[in-house]
Amino acid sequence: MNPFTVHEGIVAPFNRSNVDTDTIIPKQFLKLMKKEGYGKFLFYDWRYLDGEEENPEFILNRSHYKKASILLSRDNFGSGSSREHAVWSLKDFGFRVIISSSFADIFYSNCVKNGVLPVVLPQESIEELFDREEKSEIYPLEVDLEKLVITDFNGFKESFDLDPFIKEMLLNGWDEISMTLQKEKSIENFERKHPIHFSLKDAVPQRNSE
Repeated sequence: MNPFTVHEGIVAPFNRSNVDTDTIIPKQFLKLMKKEGYGKFLFYDWRYLDGEEENPEFILNRSHYKKASILLSRDNFGSGSSREHAVWSLKDFGFRVIISSSFADIFYSNCVKNGVLPVVLPQESIEELFDREEKSEIYPLEVDLEKLVITDFNGFKESFDLDPFIKEMLLNGWDEISMTLQKEKSIENFERKHPIHFSLKDAVPQRNSE
């Protein structure tokens, strides 16, 4: 994953609550062999009319939101199934940050594993961001992961909390395997100090021949 330090991007306002993973990426599109390529299926049922014609009323089809990299949503974002494809589709579209008042737990975890920063803000801050975005033709935000602060260029400033372990992962661009490899020397030292004194044959119960 690419390290996350400071991200500046255009905000796309997604004024909905309880957006579930089946809405983010419908089940019929979970067949690709790689993590890339899911962006075109993001919010498929809302984004397209019959024949995959873009729905002009859908927020992400408007020209100035097509390059948005920060998604602003309401509570309980990412509920439903545990499919990791939901995060893959958001990331493949271009989103690096998702801001909400609450996330489904598994979706939150999947974001972190894939280098997407989920930011939880108080409800009143979410309301203020929606209001500021509505009054702006294009609304950028700066998200500073090191300082755990979100700012705009007109006086908005809000701190957010993040588990130190998650912060370290994102700052360094580490996934779970990378995190484990950081402890490689410690693992090797442990293995040297605790050699295995029994064979696989000793560990597997033997079938009684009688």
